[in-house]
Amino acid sequence: MTWRAAVLLLAGALTLPAWPAPFVGVAVMTGAVLLLCAVDWALAAPLHAVTAGRDGDRTVRLGDTATVTLRLTNTSPRTLRAQVRDAWVPSAGARPDVPPDRPVRVGPGGVAALPTRLTPTRRGDRPAVALAVRSLGPLGLAFRQRAGRPAVPAWTLRVLPRFDSRRHLPEKLSRLRVIDGMQVSRGRGQGTEFDTLREYVVGDDVRSIDWRASARRSDVLVRTWRPERDRRLVCVLDTGRTSAVRVGDEPRLDTAIDAALLLTALATRAGDRVDLIAADAAIRATVTGSRPALLNRVVTALAPLQPALVETDFALVVGEILRRERQRSLVVLFTALEAGALGEGLLPVLPRLAARHRVVVAAVHDPVLTRLTAAAPVGRADVYAAAAAWRALAERDRVRTALARYGVTVVDAPADRLAPTLADTYLRLKALGQL
Repeated sequence: MTWRAAVLLLAGALTLPAWPAPFVGVAVMTGAVLLLCAVDWALAAPLHAVTAGRDGDRTVRLGDTATVTLRLTNTSPRTLRAQVRDAWVPSAGARPDVPPDRPVRVGPGGVAALPTRLTPTRRGDRPAVALAVRSLGPLGLAFRQRAGRPAVPAWTLRVLPRFDSRRHLPEKLSRLRVIDGMQVSRGRGQGTEFDTLREYVVGDDVRSIDWRASARRSDVLVRTWRPERDRRLVCVLDTGRTSAVRVGDEPRLDTAIDAALLLTALATRAGDRVDLIAADAAIRATVTGSRPALLNRVVTALAPLQPALVETDFALVVGEILRRERQRSLVVLFTALEAGALGEGLLPVLPRLAARHRVVVAAVHDPVLTRLTAAAPVGRADVYAAAAAWRALAERDRVRTALARYGVTVVDAPADRLAPTLADTYLRLKALGQL
């Protein structure tokens, strides 16, 4: 029964002084209200005749808003008056257009569309978890409600990474075009991919003259060559316990994903092949390079990744890279410069990897350490905090030195600068022909 039945019973109780026998009056009024409730319940549309379905967005970028519409179909000959609660996980940020306490009317054979706006606060898969439909009688005194009726339509909204570093892509592509132009104009000799024909200028190698094209144009034309573009890039994301540490407003893993997306977009435009591996104690995700729609595939694969509170098995990671990549590649490892994790896990197996591939370690620099070492200590607690920060920085320097002995390039930057700094490192290596 609803609150209306209680109000009706209360209104009848106000007439009790006029009854010769108050107890008889209570019994009569209670019986009348119960009879009205039973009739109202019988006239409510049956829930087995109500079906539910969904349509709308399947993916949304973190920070944007998606719309998923719940459609209720009334197949009974009675009018459906229903209160609907469409529940999602809290991080989905669901806001229904029709509040759960507002009744919805659906005629016999009709369909009601109930949109829900979703603004997720976390990356990953956000499912719809429950659906409650309360069928009210025409008087609003009673309702039907049954668990599992109608069945919950399965729907999962995949929240894609934010990709804030996308704003740096035009600048990096401009630098890439400059690098390609410099390499072509130098005529370095390593290139074997034909680019264009241009007029001969003093100083050009006469062996590059295209005599047939020169005869057709009645001018001396030379061939220009472009360095091979099918280089190999492997992005490896460490999803172990160190990736769960929050740096600023987001976990370290989210910063690594943002940098990996910028690097993937840049390398794809440069004509290089990009593979991706995400791993901790097991391989969590893999994407094999294929230029058509590669960035979309990488975004979709990285969206559901979450940090795992386990130690990363770097032996497994190195073995997977060596098994997959037979040709020399640029391996970019997104991890933390932590002495324990890298010293015991990566350094013992790094010689095998560095012997066959060029390795870059990309790590997020924690600004808290810088602030602790720069601030003047006031009390005993500040002194201990500063000492711990200096020790952490010293351990990072030792790890950096150990990695440098194997020819590893280390990119250690704050969260907001990791993506562009790593992209600059990639462009520098490409300009020097060291990929």
